Amino acid sequence: MASILIEGLAFDAVIGVYEWEKKIYQKLRLDLEMAWDISAAAATDDLAHTINYAAVSQRIIECANEQPIELIEAMAEKIADVVSHEFGVSKLRLTLRKPGAVPEADAVGVRIQRGEW
Repeated sequence: MASILIEGLAFDAVIGVYEWEKKIYQKLRLDLEMAWDISAAAATDDLAHTINYAAVSQRIIECANEQPIELIEAMAEKIADVVSHEFGVSKLRLTLRKPGAVPEADAVGVRIQRGEW
């Protein structure tokens, strides 16, 4: 088993609990690790045998913008569900950060894990 990584994916979304946050887009950053058997892709050099990280990245951005969400926890769970169900990923680690949410911190965020590692 190996991991396919998407690190530092930056995108804008409407997220927040305060009324002013519900009217603006804010920057989010995502790190995603997906467990995957890469042996067939390595042997064949064929994208059909692996996870298309460009497609996953685009779908994450679409998912984050389907509807406004208040909590970063809810956004992270929604994204994890999409990656799991739409791309067949049974094990993943996802970190979602909201830079600038707390002035004294670089970012706040949540990290979730699905499946046994």
